[in-house]
Amino acid sequence: MHLTLRSPDDFHLHLRDGAMLQAVLPETARHFARAIIMPNLVPPVVTGAQARAYRDRIMAALPAGMSFTPLMTLYLTEDTDPEDVALAHADGIATAVKLYPAGATTNSHSGVRSFVKIRPVLERMAEIGMPLCVHGEVTDHDIDIFDREAVFIDRVLHPIRKSLPDLRVVMEHVTTENAVDYVRDHHHNLAATITTHHLIINRNHILAGGIRPHYYCLPVAKRETHRVALVEAAVSGDRRFFLGTDSAPHTDANKLLPCGCAGIFSATNTLSCLAEVFEAADRLDRLEAFVSRNGAQFYRLPPNDGTVTLTKGAPVTYPGQIETGVGPVTVFDPGFPLHWHVSA
Repeated sequence: MHLTLRSPDDFHLHLRDGAMLQAVLPETARHFARAIIMPNLVPPVVTGAQARAYRDRIMAALPAGMSFTPLMTLYLTEDTDPEDVALAHADGIATAVKLYPAGATTNSHSGVRSFVKIRPVLERMAEIGMPLCVHGEVTDHDIDIFDREAVFIDRVLHPIRKSLPDLRVVMEHVTTENAVDYVRDHHHNLAATITTHHLIINRNHILAGGIRPHYYCLPVAKRETHRVALVEAAVSGDRRFFLGTDSAPHTDANKLLPCGCAGIFSATNTLSCLAEVFEAADRLDRLEAFVSRNGAQFYRLPPNDGTVTLTKGAPVTYPGQIETGVGPVTVFDPGFPLHWHVSA
């Protein structure tokens, strides 16, 4: 069996920097034409000038013969200059702005604590049609980690969208039925990305029978009922849902610390994993919409010109780890055989 798709995009990707960037970039560029690049470096990518410099480093790390377009984002802080954001967008340097609540995930300490202070930036973005990418979790210590996404929608996201209806928002890496329902109930200027791993694992995969740190991510995987809701949204064909892998490399040494890092590296085998998910749902005909069309439409980008072909056959073997200049990184293990081979 063969399935040919328009070249896909990844609308949520971590590439890091330096030796890690050089190692992980080819894993994405092999199959994806474009990606929204996360700005949570140390220090974060806050200004248009910093985004331009980071984009230049990405392109310098791209192996000869590979084609890839990084779509840069700016890290939103309480000191972000609205005019710098608008200029970076007008110049084609920054595609979107990323909102991290302070302390929500990796390298988010410079994120937002006061949403009042960022309102001038959000108002300017609404004027120019620049998308806001949202890590949608509250970080209050009295809120259970499994409830942080649902509470964020009620306390933070909905009030922002109600007061700024022209602001275009992407709810990134949604993990709950609550988020799926919220997107479905609100048709104007709202979309959501879904990761590969959240379509496959639930919280039992992390905790049942022993702790599995390579399945630990933020937002953390939830109950099976939530995973099922995510699959239903992904395979539905609804244009508001599209792929953002949140592929996030950490060295094994950092994943296995007593306080290990959150993140799952899935760039290497994502398309094979997704083909299995969509085939199991009898919706292979909708895979192209999820990975190649819906996100491009929301971001007002043309579909890519190239194609990739997936061929079903004997199980395909991916490396368990990739080597980097700073240590090995474990590749996401879906826990079942992958039969879909990918070729450009």
